[in-house]
Amino acid sequence: MNAKQSTAPRIAVIGAGMSGLLAGIKLVEAGYDNFTIYEKADRVGGTWRDNTYPGLTCDVPSQHYCYSFALNPEWSHLFSPGPEIQGYFEGISERYALAPYLRLGKELQRAAWQGEQWALTFADGEAVECDVVIMATGVLHHPIWPEIPGVGSFDGPQFHTARWDHDVPLEGKRVGIIGTGSTAIQITPAVIDRVGSLSLFQRTPQWILPIPNPAYSDEEKAQFRAEPELLADSYHAFSERIRTTIARAVVGDAEQMQKIADACRRNLEDNVRDPELRARLTPDYAVACKRLIMSENFYAAIQRDNAELVTTSIQAIEARGIRTTDGRLHELDVLVYATGFDAHRFIRGVQISGLNGVTVDEAWKDGLYAHRSMSLPGFPNLFMMIGPNSPIGNFSLIMVAEEQIRYILALVEEIRQGRCTRLQPREEACAAFNAAVRGAMGNTVWVSGCRSWYLDKNGQPILWPWGLERFLEDMRAPDLSEYVLAG
Repeated sequence: MNAKQSTAPRIAVIGAGMSGLLAGIKLVEAGYDNFTIYEKADRVGGTWRDNTYPGLTCDVPSQHYCYSFALNPEWSHLFSPGPEIQGYFEGISERYALAPYLRLGKELQRAAWQGEQWALTFADGEAVECDVVIMATGVLHHPIWPEIPGVGSFDGPQFHTARWDHDVPLEGKRVGIIGTGSTAIQITPAVIDRVGSLSLFQRTPQWILPIPNPAYSDEEKAQFRAEPELLADSYHAFSERIRTTIARAVVGDAEQMQKIADACRRNLEDNVRDPELRARLTPDYAVACKRLIMSENFYAAIQRDNAELVTTSIQAIEARGIRTTDGRLHELDVLVYATGFDAHRFIRGVQISGLNGVTVDEAWKDGLYAHRSMSLPGFPNLFMMIGPNSPIGNFSLIMVAEEQIRYILALVEEIRQGRCTRLQPREEACAAFNAAVRGAMGNTVWVSGCRSWYLDKNGQPILWPWGLERFLEDMRAPDLSEYVLAG
C-alpha cells in the first residue's frame, strides 16, 4: 500500500454514557477535533442517568469505578449511590470540556456503509456522513418486560426499575416487585421502611456476598484530596483485589471460588433464622454462576414483618394485583418490574448494514461474536465498546473501556496516518478468536448449570473466559495482520 497524506477521519461516537464520554476525552487527547458524540437523551450519563430507583449503588468499589485519570476523592461510600455516579459523569463532561462535541437528543436509527463512508440517519430525519463509527451504546440499556399473561393490565401505577416513577408515593402502599436480581435486592432494603407491605416475587434465589458499605469520613476525604497518591494507591489496590479474588474464581481458581462460596453460605445461614425461608432463599446452582450479588442488608429486610417472599409461580397479572398458580391474588397498590435488561442486544438498537447490505442482525443470527469484542468482519471502520465477550462479569467496566478505546484509537491512527481509508477484522482472525473464547469457556463457573443474563440464546456465556492478565496483553497493541486495511 502506498503511503498517503495524513488526514483526520470524521468520527461519530454513539452514546454519551461512561464509554462515550471516555471516547470523547481520549479523542481530544489524541488530537482529534473532527468528531461528534451523539446522545439520544437530553443529558449524559447512560445507565446512571436512566436508573434512579431507590437503593441504587454500583457493585464495584467507587475508588475503582472511575476513570483512572480522573480519580475522585469525594465518594461518600465504599460503594457509592447512583446519583453520585451520575454526578461524577456530568462533572467529567464539564471538566474535559466535551460540550462542543456533544449533540443531545439525537437518536441514531440507521447506519449504512456506503463503500467509502458511513451514512447515519437520526430519528429527527437528519442525515450525517462520517468515516468512523464508535458505538458506545452500553450493555444495561434496553429494559426487559417479562412474558407474563396480563402484563399491562394492572390498574395501579406500574413501571420498570429503569424508568422509576418518583411521582408515585410508596408510603403505606402495598408494593409488589417482580424479580430478585441485583436491582430488586437493592430496592428491598431501601423501601421496606416506607411501604405498608412488600411482596417480592422470586423465580430464582441468588447467592449474596455480605460486603459492608461504610461511609468515608470527612477526614478520609480530606486526606484523599490532600494526597493524590493515596487515591491512586486505593484505585490500584481495589483493582488488584478484584483481579486476585472474584476475577480468578469465576475462570477456574477453585481455591478462591471456595472462599467466596463459603462466605455466601455463611451469610445465608447466619442471617436467615427461619429454616423454611432459608431453604427458599438457597440457590441450587454454583456460587457466581449468575452475577454475584453484594448486599449487607437484604436478608434483614426480607425478614421484616411487612415483607413477604413469594416463590409460587406467577400465573397472571390482573387489575388488582398478581395471581399465583396456587390461586391466590396478591393485591397491590404499586407494581415494579425488576426484570433486567436485554444485555445481548448490544448495538442492535440501531439498524446497521455493512458490506453488501448485510446487517448486524443477519451477522449475529446464529449467535453473538466479535473480533476481540470490538469489531466485526464486513463492517469497516465500525467499532464497539463493551461488545460481546468483553470482561463485563468481573472487572470495572470503566477499566475495560479504557483499554478498549486505546486499542480502537490505535487502529483509527492507521486511517489518520493515511496508511488506509478503511479497515476491518479478517474473517479467519475473528473466527480464531471466538473459537478460543468458546474453548476456554469450559473452565468457567458460568457453564456450571444455571440460567443467567450472561448466556446467549445458544446457552453460551458472552463474557471474557480468561483472567485480567490475558485481557491486558490482548489490548496492548493491535496486531495489524488480523485486519484487512484497504484504500
